[in-house]
Amino acid sequence: MKKEHSDLQKLLEHAQFSRRSFLNTAALLGAGSVLSLSPLSGFAADAAPKKGGVLKLGMSGGNTSDTLDPTLFSDWVPLNQAYMLMNGLVEIDENNQATPELLAGWLAEPGAKEWRFKVRQGVTFHNGKTLDADDILYSINLHRGDQSRSAIKSQLASITSLRKSAADEIAITLDSGNADLPFLLADYHLMVVPNGFTDWSHPIGTGGFTFEHYQPGVRSLFKRNPNYWKPDRAFVDAVEVLVINDPTARTNALISGQVHAINRVDFKTVDFLKRSPALNIIRSSGGQHFTFLMDCRVAPFNDNNVRMAIKHGIDREKILATVLRGYGSLGNDHPIPKTDRFFNKALPQRAYDPDKAKFYLNKAGLSTLPLELSSSDAAFAGALDAAALYQGQAGQAGMKITIKRQPADSYWDDVWMKAPFSMGYWGGRPTADQMFSTAWQSSAKWNDAHWKNERFDALLLQARSLLDEKQRGEIYGELQSIARDDGGAMIPLFGDYLDAASKKLGGVKPHPLFNFMGGRLAERVWLES
Repeated sequence: MKKEHSDLQKLLEHAQFSRRSFLNTAALLGAGSVLSLSPLSGFAADAAPKKGGVLKLGMSGGNTSDTLDPTLFSDWVPLNQAYMLMNGLVEIDENNQATPELLAGWLAEPGAKEWRFKVRQGVTFHNGKTLDADDILYSINLHRGDQSRSAIKSQLASITSLRKSAADEIAITLDSGNADLPFLLADYHLMVVPNGFTDWSHPIGTGGFTFEHYQPGVRSLFKRNPNYWKPDRAFVDAVEVLVINDPTARTNALISGQVHAINRVDFKTVDFLKRSPALNIIRSSGGQHFTFLMDCRVAPFNDNNVRMAIKHGIDREKILATVLRGYGSLGNDHPIPKTDRFFNKALPQRAYDPDKAKFYLNKAGLSTLPLELSSSDAAFAGALDAAALYQGQAGQAGMKITIKRQPADSYWDDVWMKAPFSMGYWGGRPTADQMFSTAWQSSAKWNDAHWKNERFDALLLQARSLLDEKQRGEIYGELQSIARDDGGAMIPLFGDYLDAASKKLGGVKPHPLFNFMGGRLAERVWLES
């Protein structure tokens, strides 16, 4: 603790950094539960917004390979930039509810297979074109079809018909009912652009800011859209995003006043930053979880006994206390958080048990198990520390882990979904179905453990089409059990979202979905001075 305090004092004293380093039927069909969010202190969140100034954001989660093509988004920086330039179809609000955005409202027929969505009127793109139903259809279809590389392609595969049913309305028909369709349409990949648009180096959207400058993985500058259709959003004159993946440099930039807010605050420094009279810490509890990924296609991870040994070889409570400093909760090897309405409370919490880990190793015909774990703090803040702790804990069960430290800038391109044993994170999703469909269904593009389970896939499809909440709850409970006891991801922790902002920044609030107010901070905040 003394060393950490000394390091922070040095950081405070010598701050410097490098730039490079509707008919709202969803509620009637059962919307997500309200999450418990920590309140802010230090300024009145409901103060009157002020216009003007340049908002500067220091962000982790950017790479030189980034693109503004919404079909290819995979990390924090592109997500936030997209919400500056473009709007989505549906927005998830601070209560985890699906609320209208460019789709102004919706109505589901009984059985939730047939849906009608109204297109918002009076909205114009940055080039002056008026938003219409054809723009909505085109933007959704970008993610469908044989040529699509979109991560949400598999989730949209259930759409059997997508058509314009009126000048201001679209109709969607599904192969089976989906009570959560508005939540699915809130996915951040589903950004809206003009019909036929393809120039992703210079996107045109309906968002609160217009394109000015973009250098992937380094810097972007967007200017306020004077014709923004949301009267209560987009207060600053411009937004500058600086990609600062290194947590120390990112913190440094905030303390020195060179940026107004940072995402992914380092868990090791958050308690010290809380003491600053000039800063606010924004803590949100949601579905963010941290993973140890085993490639189920290759040995030894194609043997579930090995996967179970690995899952019993980690001391979750110690890592929560040491790496996250208590800013989170224990994970149970499935991705559904306690705040989800379908969370399975009956599942026993898996505990650290070296003897049981040895038992499963023996079932696999092994007495010891050498493993190489690829890690980087790009996976999540503190991932390398968590890997080191796990190395010692798993050693007590006969697992000899070598940590391969990977470069942060290329981690998501070169390591994630490619290394046999690696670390990662997920930001969570507003519903259990969406989280499972995004990363656990066997056909999902982002099935990052390459895990397949036929019963899991069948139950997931069944639960999606049910409107009875009790029946859905039972099935989602079983899905969590299958994921916990057979899946290829060890999930020891759920981590709170931690952002930090200058007290000169007004309007900042917690949000259950992602850092920076669900990726929409830029259009929600203002500069007090």
